[in-house]
Amino acid sequence: MTLKSIKKARIMCMVTVICALCLGVRLYYLCIVRHNYYSELARDVQERTRKIKSPRGLIYDRNGLIIADNTIVYTISVVHNQITDEKLVSQKLSEILELDISEVEKKVKKRSIRELIRTNVPEEKAKLIEEMQLEGVKVDADYKRIYPYGELASKVIGFTGADNQGILGLEVNYEDILTGVPGSINTVTTARGIEIEGEPERREEGTPGCNLITSLDVNLQMYAQEMAELVRERHKAKRVCIIMMNPQNGEIYAMVDSPEYDLNDPFTIIENIYDTDSSEELASASDAEIINDKRNRMWRCFPTNDTYEPGSIFKIVTACSALEDGVVSVQDQFYCPGYKLVADRRIKCHKTTGHGAETFAQGFMNSCNPVFMDVGARVGAESLYSHIEKLGLFEKTGIDLPGEASSIFHKPENIGPLELATMSFGQSFQITPLQLIRAVSAVINGGTLVTPHLGMYVTDSDGNIIKKLEYEEESGAVSEETSATMRILLRSVVAEGGGNKAYIEGYDIGGKTATSEKLPRGNGRYISSFIGFAPVDNPEIITLIMIDEPKGVYYGGTIAAPVVGELYKNILPYLGIEMGEREDEQE
Repeated sequence: MTLKSIKKARIMCMVTVICALCLGVRLYYLCIVRHNYYSELARDVQERTRKIKSPRGLIYDRNGLIIADNTIVYTISVVHNQITDEKLVSQKLSEILELDISEVEKKVKKRSIRELIRTNVPEEKAKLIEEMQLEGVKVDADYKRIYPYGELASKVIGFTGADNQGILGLEVNYEDILTGVPGSINTVTTARGIEIEGEPERREEGTPGCNLITSLDVNLQMYAQEMAELVRERHKAKRVCIIMMNPQNGEIYAMVDSPEYDLNDPFTIIENIYDTDSSEELASASDAEIINDKRNRMWRCFPTNDTYEPGSIFKIVTACSALEDGVVSVQDQFYCPGYKLVADRRIKCHKTTGHGAETFAQGFMNSCNPVFMDVGARVGAESLYSHIEKLGLFEKTGIDLPGEASSIFHKPENIGPLELATMSFGQSFQITPLQLIRAVSAVINGGTLVTPHLGMYVTDSDGNIIKKLEYEEESGAVSEETSATMRILLRSVVAEGGGNKAYIEGYDIGGKTATSEKLPRGNGRYISSFIGFAPVDNPEIITLIMIDEPKGVYYGGTIAAPVVGELYKNILPYLGIEMGEREDEQE
């Protein structure tokens, strides 16, 4: 053997030894160091995973009553590689689940890891399928949202979709809190995806969602909803809205937007729902577009999602601004001839013959437009806007519901004498009902601007409080002195003025009526409303009712104020608000 051959052989041996060492190190690394990692990969290849939903968190009213619950349903699916008789599986599933057999056959023949046949299957049908032991058919327990009170507070609570995710209302706003962590079922399979007999399933339980405790009171909501429906039918109105709130902290006891819809069947359209809203755009729309439009209108929550001209209730803001600026006192004298000329336009008072001579206090009690046009002029556009801002009417309220609308006001530079005059009695701008009740709450509670809200606490699945929900409050919207004066003025409206139909003997109630004509003017469509609170000296509840497009009599003092009076006859004792003398009647 030559020297050259020996060197070549040595090099080959060295290379072989080095390769062997590298291979040994690599094998050690793969088999020992990375053992767990590759075991998991192998398990992933061998295992088929099916996710299982966790129960969604419950929603409660303030008294511990469940207003959004869960029930067990089942999900039926198929795994193509495990099916031995496609025809039998297709036939049985279509029969039991009442599905078109051709659609089921497509899914059964589809070569996918797992094909969903149907969700939310009732227990009796799921058990029937399970007993047949059809190869390749999976029956998994699932959860479906149910609402024990059906239509109660439907525009507030909202509902979930087929995947159990929130779509509207509290359900979507608190999605992160209510949604749990899903679990899984893992089965061992061959390389072809066929389950290996005798190998046990590995089940990993999920974590239930957290619960939401709300400020809603089922009893108050139920009573208000019944009243709203009666009023809507009596006056053949388009809708009736009622909001009940604690003016001291913004907790909403009830929010009604009648007609409500069935939360357990939210896609079935209420017949003739808001037909007066039909537009030229819908005239050329497809059937599907019309259905979607009707559903969206049915689901829409007017108190938060829509704006309107508040009418005479806004006189509370104008009066408050004037008192704060010191440009008017309750004894200032005015004269109402039944109209006022502003920029060559004759603007009428609701009493066309006029109120004659009256003080500011009497003008407020009489809801006299000429008086408030004079007062608005004294305040001026700049100062009025400053007070509107302090009362939160330029901003959203921050309520914990989706889709809150923004107010619509003139730009300051576009406000002339005519705009200022109409604004002073609640026309030519738009706000939401929720913005209005929030602003009036600040006027009567001593000047604190609260955040209207529904969520109060978050609890775990065992009912332990894990979070108290906090909301912003801002003091100084009005002074204590002005607040006290406004409460007295509002008391006179119910005791002697246009809101007298809300009066209840023995109870101290304040309030304000409104009758606003919808745009375009002269169409004969009105919104009749009344806002009332009790007791006057320390308000514990404030209620706003709106009757949209009533037929026949439409004055707020005539048809809206009595409803709040009727509500308060039962609600005030329920809330523990006792009868008593007014402070100005005590010795």
